[in-house]
Amino acid sequence: MIARTIRASTHGRYLVERPLSPGAAPLLVGFHGYAETAAAQLERMRAIGGSQEWLLVSIQALHPFYRGRSQDVVFGWMTKEDREQAIADNVAYANAVVEAIAGEHALSGRLVFAGFSQGVAMAFRAAVVSPRPVSGVVVCGGDVPPELEAAALARIPSVLIGRGLRDDWYTPEKAAADLQRLRAARVEATPVEFDGGHEWPAPFIDAAATFLNEHR
Repeated sequence: MIARTIRASTHGRYLVERPLSPGAAPLLVGFHGYAETAAAQLERMRAIGGSQEWLLVSIQALHPFYRGRSQDVVFGWMTKEDREQAIADNVAYANAVVEAIAGEHALSGRLVFAGFSQGVAMAFRAAVVSPRPVSGVVVCGGDVPPELEAAALARIPSVLIGRGLRDDWYTPEKAAADLQRLRAARVEATPVEFDGGHEWPAPFIDAAATFLNEHR
């Protein structure tokens, strides 16, 4: 048996929420976690204080499936199968969304990527290949992708990275290794630890509000 891959086109969905103030706005692009939808990440970004002054875009993963035996449709970014091709497809998709947004809305030039859980890796991958300058990355509950080398990570000037003290998936060891990698790449990395698990809680939301205010 010979296994091969072939490029195929598909359609992705993204949600857009305009800022309250008119004129050019900074852009916050979000990526949801495994078995979620773009709406879930949009709600997380909405909860950040001051995000009403940003143009919010939440990108939905390309791979739908039913949650268990229910009729709820949820999405995932990738699996271990054909991983490299999936990464290439996903970052091209994210870039295409940003360019589509830029063609429809006035942007200030500030661009921040945000991700939760499985969406953390997507936020980093989109940031390091973005054709537009990136102001920062805001992530919680997930690790820096292993394939990103220091030269790629160095394209990100600043990162806010959160972890719950009771998060069994994003362990203290993973978080420490990520901080070491980011700082070795001369990225300004700010860790936020909170009393919680695999979540996006109020302490992290407050830190994200400060981060976005500094990067407007």
